[in-house]
Amino acid sequence: MRNMAVVKHQYFVYDQSMNAGTQIDSSVSEIAAAIGEPARARMLYCLVDGRARTSTELSVVAGVSPPTASVHLQCLMGQRLVKVLAQGKHRYYSLEGPNVAAALEALSVLAGGVRDQFLPRTPHRLRAARTCYDHIAGALGVSLNDRFAALGWLSCGGGNSGSAACDLSSKGKRAFEALGIDIEAARMRRRRFAYLCVDWSERRPHLGGALASDLLRIALRRKWVLQDLDSRALAITSLGRREMQIRFGLRD
Repeated sequence: MRNMAVVKHQYFVYDQSMNAGTQIDSSVSEIAAAIGEPARARMLYCLVDGRARTSTELSVVAGVSPPTASVHLQCLMGQRLVKVLAQGKHRYYSLEGPNVAAALEALSVLAGGVRDQFLPRTPHRLRAARTCYDHIAGALGVSLNDRFAALGWLSCGGGNSGSAACDLSSKGKRAFEALGIDIEAARMRRRRFAYLCVDWSERRPHLGGALASDLLRIALRRKWVLQDLDSRALAITSLGRREMQIRFGLRD
């Protein structure tokens, strides 16, 4: 009996990496579809400057009705492109993070063109520094919040849940106590300890809550800022500029 040649049949072999690749492809296509709708694209690029907007403002930018804008924003949140921060009766939308901004900037390079910048209409004195209830707002308040985060003193909740609660790291606790703030007493008050408050002129968050209230009290007592008698404006003194540069690394 002759030896029969054995033919080896090649079979398709399933690889788990193929499934992972398919999932990534699907996610990419869904994100691209979310960005690709013109109204949503206009909303996203309006937020690239890092400032938050309400859904009504974004509806004007997108050229759609407020109800339609809300549907678009839900889609963008579903793809983790934007997040929302609830503040009183208002809801402020911003990009989910710097990775989203970087992706949009890269697409802008491919598309070409220059976009208009956000220009606040707030009077200069109020925009520079003012009180928001009992804490520091305006450009000064936003800059202080940025510095506290950069120094690792403060960590704040985020994401699409709208959580804006903040807390201090051990390093931050020591730093604020060194300013003369009683952290435990601030925590015991019948109000939130610390939270992000969207600044209405800068459209970026400044720090609110009991901790921020104590910071303003210290700044006024040490004459880092002076309260305007006729408005909410705060004047930053030369002493204040020097102290905030030394203590927080805050520059003009």
